Amino acid sequence: MAERPKRKKKGHDFAINAFHVMEEAAAKSEGAQAEPQPEATPEDGKNPAAVALRRRGGKKGGKARAASLTPEERSDLGRLAAEPRWKKRWLV
Repeated sequence: MAERPKRKKKGHDFAINAFHVMEEAAAKSEGAQAEPQPEATPEDGKNPAAVALRRRGGKKGGKARAASLTPEERSDLGRLAAEPRWKKRWLV
């Protein structure tokens, strides 16, 4: 089988260029002082350790929610999510 001709690589797209510009701007402003974030206290109803880690419970959120739902509730939610997808398929 014949090989496909090599194509020249195109330049970065708009999103990648914007990302590089933001990286460069962040590197330049690295010396600037950022606003201090207020520390969480137990009186706020927030766990200070969770605030510091930012994602302490976030990674297990979906699994914990699925475990707490009954099979009937999960089925209903799945049906609601699938309905718009099936509508799109029939409109084509």
